[in-house]
Formats: sequence, C-alpha cells, structure tokens
Amino acid sequence: MANLDKIMKPKSIAVVGASTKEHTIGSDIMKRLQEYKFTGKIYPVNPKGGIIEGLQAYTSVLEVPGEIDLAIIVVNAKFVLDTIDQCHEKGIKGLCVITAGFKETGAEGAELEKALLSKVKEYGMRCVGPNCLGVVNTLPEVSMDGCFAESLPERGHIGFVSQSGALGGGILNILKDLNLGFAQFISIGNQADVNAETAMEYWENDSDVEQILLYMESIQNPANFRKLASRISKKKPILALKAGRSAAGASAASSHTGSLAGADKAANALLGQSGVIREYSLKNLFATAKVFANCPIPKGDRVAIITNSGGPGIMATDAVCEYGMQMAKISDTTKEKLRSFLPSAASVKNPIDMIASAPIEHYKQTLETVIADENVDMIMVIYLPFLGLKDIDVAKAVMEIKAQYPHKPVIGVFMTKSEFFTALSDMDVNMPFFMYAEEAADGFNRLNQQRQWIERPEGTIMRYNVDYDRAKSIICNSISEGRDQLTTRESIDVLDAYGIRVCKSGFAKSEDEAVSIADSIGYPVVMKMTSKTTSHKTDVGGVRVNIQSSEQLRAEYQDLISKLEAKGLLEGLEGVIIQEMVKGSREMVCGIATDPQYGPMMMFGLGGVFIEVMKDVTFRIAPLTDMDAKDMIKSVKAYKLLQGARGTTPAQMEQIEETLLRLSQLVSDFSFIDELDINPLLISEKSGEGIAVDGRIKVRMSEAKEALGCSCKDGVCACSL
Repeated sequence: MANLDKIMKPKSIAVVGASTKEHTIGSDIMKRLQEYKFTGKIYPVNPKGGIIEGLQAYTSVLEVPGEIDLAIIVVNAKFVLDTIDQCHEKGIKGLCVITAGFKETGAEGAELEKALLSKVKEYGMRCVGPNCLGVVNTLPEVSMDGCFAESLPERGHIGFVSQSGALGGGILNILKDLNLGFAQFISIGNQADVNAETAMEYWENDSDVEQILLYMESIQNPANFRKLASRISKKKPILALKAGRSAAGASAASSHTGSLAGADKAANALLGQSGVIREYSLKNLFATAKVFANCPIPKGDRVAIITNSGGPGIMATDAVCEYGMQMAKISDTTKEKLRSFLPSAASVKNPIDMIASAPIEHYKQTLETVIADENVDMIMVIYLPFLGLKDIDVAKAVMEIKAQYPHKPVIGVFMTKSEFFTALSDMDVNMPFFMYAEEAADGFNRLNQQRQWIERPEGTIMRYNVDYDRAKSIICNSISEGRDQLTTRESIDVLDAYGIRVCKSGFAKSEDEAVSIADSIGYPVVMKMTSKTTSHKTDVGGVRVNIQSSEQLRAEYQDLISKLEAKGLLEGLEGVIIQEMVKGSREMVCGIATDPQYGPMMMFGLGGVFIEVMKDVTFRIAPLTDMDAKDMIKSVKAYKLLQGARGTTPAQMEQIEETLLRLSQLVSDFSFIDELDINPLLISEKSGEGIAVDGRIKVRMSEAKEALGCSCKDGVCACSL
C-alpha cells in the first residue's frame, strides 16, 4: 500500500488547472498549499503559463523540470483523460482528480470515469476522486492541504475518509470548534480507484493515525471491507457514519426473514461484525472521536462518578447502568482516604458526592484518590457552578491530575455556559468534556465496546460433514419442474441433509399412508399439507396439530381435502407431512435473506406468530463465524427465555449455534438461495433442542440453473447431478 505515499506524502505537487482567478478551485488549492506551508515543491500548471501565486506556471506537466509525485487535477472533465496521459508520460504515479462531471452526471459521465480508471490501472497509478474535495496530511514533515475547504486543517491523529466532499469541507472548517484534529483526510468522491478500504489499509500501520473515521454512502465491496475492517479495528478504533438508512433493500421479499431485512440492517450487520463502531449522526461521530482521541482503552467496564451535586450523579449512574456497565465498588482504603478530607456530609459511596461547597482542591484530591483505586476502570467528573467556583479553573485542575495518571479514561461533565466549551477549543486538552452525563456515559460505552472487540476471539467459519449431493438433488428436482420455491417437504429434506435437527416425519400421499407413518412415529403428531402452489399453509388450514389417534388423523385428513377442494387448491397438493409433535412454548426463527449489495444475511430471533409484531430479531452477514453465531443468540431479548426462565428447560445453546452455522454453510454452498425460513425453530421442553418444525426455501432461478448446470428446452429443465 506504500504507493499511496505519492498522494498522501508527496515531495512535489503539480496543480493542473492552477488559476490566477480569485475564488476558483484552481486558485484556492494553490493558496491552501502555500498557506499550510507544504514542505515540498509546488508546480502550477496552466496553458497560459505566467506567474501564479508567486510561482512560475508551466503550460503542461511535461514542461516541469523536476520530478512530480502528485498531480492535483482541476481542469474541465473533457480534458482529464489527456491530462492523465501527460502525467503518465511525466512519470507521475499519484493523482487527485478534483474535477466533477463523471458518473454522478449520468451514463456519459460514467463512461468517461470508466475510461479514467482504465488508464489509471494501465499506467500503474493511484487516483483519489474524481469529483472530490482533495487530500490533507498534517504531519509536519509533509504539511499538505491539498483541498479547497475554507479553513486550514487542525493537527491531530484522526484519519478521516469522506464520500461527500462538501461534508468533508464543512468538517474541516469546524475542527477547531470540535477540539479535534486530523492526521490525514481523503475525500474519495466517486471512489473510482481509492475508496474507504484503500484508506483503511493504508492507515493500518501508520502510527500517526490513531483512529479512523468514515463517512460512507455505500460500501462497494462488502466482503473485502469486512476482511480489512475486522483486522484493522483490532489495532485502532474505526468509527463510521453510514448514510442512507432509509433505503428499502429487501422490502418486497415474501419470507419473514426477507420482509424484516433491508439494506440498512445489512450495513449494520456488516459494520458490527467488522468491529466498526457505527454512529448515526455527525454530532455523535465526533463526540466519540473526541473520547478516543483523549482516552486510553479501559481494562474493564467499572465506572466511578465524582460529582458536586447529588441529582446529576444519580442521573449519571442511571446512564452508566443502562449501557450495561458496572458502577465500580470503591475500596475501603479509598473510602477511608476520601473521608480524611471531604466534609462529613459528603458521600464516599459511588457516585461520590463531594457536595456543592467542594473547592478545587477537593476535585483534585478526590480524582487523584479514585484514579488510584484498582476497582475503578473509568471515571466521570461532574461539575456544576456553585459558590463562585470557575469552570475553566476546575477543568485545568482536573486535567492536571489526568496528566499524572494517563492510564485510565476520565471524562468531564461540565453543566455550565457554552463559553466554557469555546474556551476549551483554544486549549490543549487531555480529556473530553461534555455538557451532559448521558454523553459521557455514551463515550464510556464506546470505549468499553472497543475493549470487548479487542478481547473477542476472532472466530472460525465452521465446515460440517453434510449430504451435499442429497440437497443438490432435491433443489435440482424443484428447478427441473420450473419452481423457484421448494415445497415444505423438500425444504425440510434439504435442512435434514445439512444436519439440522428436524422433526421425525414422513410423507404421505393418501389417508392410509398418513396413518401408517403416524403409527410408526407415535402420537401425538402434526399433519401439514405440502403443495407446489401454496406456500403459507396456515392461511388455508393446512396445518393440524396435536392429533392424538389414528381416528382423529383420518378425520383431519378428510376435512383438509374437502376444504382444499372447496377453495380450488387441490390440484397443487403433493400430499401431507406427518411429524412428531414437539412440545415447547418457545418458538424461535432463523433464516436467510439476500441483500442485492451485501449478499446473504442470516437472521435469528423470536419466531412463531410474534415475529412480524415483536421484531425481536438480529442479523449478520454470511458466512458466520462461531463467534457471530454466539453473538446472534445473545443479542436478542428472547435470550432470557432460552436460558430457562420460569423453570423451563434451558435451551441447548451450542446446538442452536450449530444450527445457525450449518445454515450459513448451506447458503455458502448454494449461493443462489434467495430466502430461507425455519419458523418455528421450536425449543423442546423435554431436551432443550432447537428443532426445525417448518421450513421454506426459495432460490433465484436463473442463478440456480447456471450454478447447477441445468439446460432448459420447451419449458423442461434438466440439471446435472
């Protein structure tokens, strides 16, 4: 990835399209490079030549006497390809194409961008853009502001990638107010070549970039993003603001999994599985960035609160607990030391209330005492203005102690005037400050989230011994008959072939066969119709449960046939499935839905009739690791039911995890599966097993035919087995 050095750490830059005309991009970029004191050489390029910003301008990059690492291109779109040819002839390897007029403008622009990328690859170049704001590197040895934002960048240790140039420019303009700084900034624009993944990989081992921020509207290659982010996020925090949450990805799907899925759920699953911390607003993105910029990763989730007012201390406690973190148990030694200098009215329990009369010295002594307690991992310091105590003086005192003990995160909550935060922007701070306790608790939660991700085992994609040929044969049979949706019987048989625990069952085409199978399984049993034309059986009375005898079974069978005949649905009937009656009140669901961009998504959650109402489900992108499967099960509210609430038999968690992993393997082996539902996955009251009571599978027909080598003629398909 060192070839991005030509863009991000250039020793010389040619501004192709440099201009003397005020308030043009070609003029502004020249000014920014000079104002920010770029350490290398700057070569203005303009067909007219002359002097631009006090420097000799050249009519072409080919005229420039020295070597050029980076060409920042701001010429009209129709001249960009010729400019790239000239850059190649000059030996330039880094491009930043500011120019707009490419795929964002329509089909003609898209063709132009395609030609641009082709040249970049042919010439062995790297290219940021087109249609972007530019690039920045604040490292003093480089000192490059190669963009046209109004304000010069603030120095810091954040690597920031923005898909929106205007947004990136706006952020550069307010960095000082945010009390944040960038190490490097890349506006990727149309990301024809360099994208968020390129930047992440480039910054992976760059010690100057301590955290990575992403503003994304799309993820071009989800699989590659997951691979890179999963690795890099173990080394440094990655925060993402992913826009486009309202996009309806799979809303037209017919399965439960598909109808509950969607593009944003897929993006959310991908980011979570990759260890990326997702934020939903710019405010939260930079609040979290501020926390990571000033706090080390804690050793645990035990929080201590120091306050000079009881009410805010209680509210802060609530916020900490709502995030699932612990209130630290203050040691007796610490309490004794606190009592030695705090007034008798103060409380030395957590939250530690120094009372309203607390002077600056008490803030310093209390923080110094608590930060030394081994039972404390993170500390929130709350200040409210009382008795003439000045907020900025308290902040300085607290930061003084923090500087002596840099190993633990400390966050200040100063419920004071906005002027205080303005004053902080002119100071060199070593800890984050917020107005409200909830913001601080959120910051601690993000620190803890990063700690848990770092400590989390990487996980393994499991492979089980399965009957692949049997599953393939079943699917081929459906396709050869022109059906993209497998029958209930076929779906259950595919699940069985992949080692998923299904009900003991048999298929019957007649009343007598049904009775014979039920007698061999043992009563009570369930009878389900299986049809090539009707997928939702309950809607037509096609499921009969708790059948206790052969006599009852015969009566139910006859009633089913007569009702189907009355509704004109008898023709599609294959027969009935007779299943063992599994007793259990806990109905879960698991399944697969395919997102057009992110691929197959796995779902797990509360099932049965409540699935669409409660929506207590979670998603992950396939393939799943064993850790993903564990996380899925633990992340739903119904997890408490699985643990054995109210005396019920605890579910076999490992067996349910294995069910999810086998489903993941199934969709990996047959990537054309579009939708799959197991609903319900009934938790047996007897054994705690998760048993697939019902299943339905739908494939993408054209993909399936191609993958299975099916040939079709006159509406009849034959697949190679």
